[in-house]
Amino acid sequence: MALACGKADFIRHTETPWASITFSGARHSIDLVFDGPVAVLAGETFIADLPTHEFAIPGQLVADADVRFVNHTILPQPRMEVRIELLLLLDA
Repeated sequence: MALACGKADFIRHTETPWASITFSGARHSIDLVFDGPVAVLAGETFIADLPTHEFAIPGQLVADADVRFVNHTILPQPRMEVRIELLLLLDA
């Protein structure tokens, strides 16, 4: 939420276990909504910054951070819905 500059509303989160031969963790899908012109501008910055953001989550490594879905609407006021997906691996 800090990366969204406090301008996003948290809508939904799902978590799916994930594993490979050498790593284990979970894939997280998160839906956010940015309502209003200032929030939408923050959302656009959020989208641009997410893939290269350095996360600091104790015990976890963020192996992948992607924007999966964006929906912009203009009327009655600017609004942007965003779905992101994070792959978190256990940091042994």
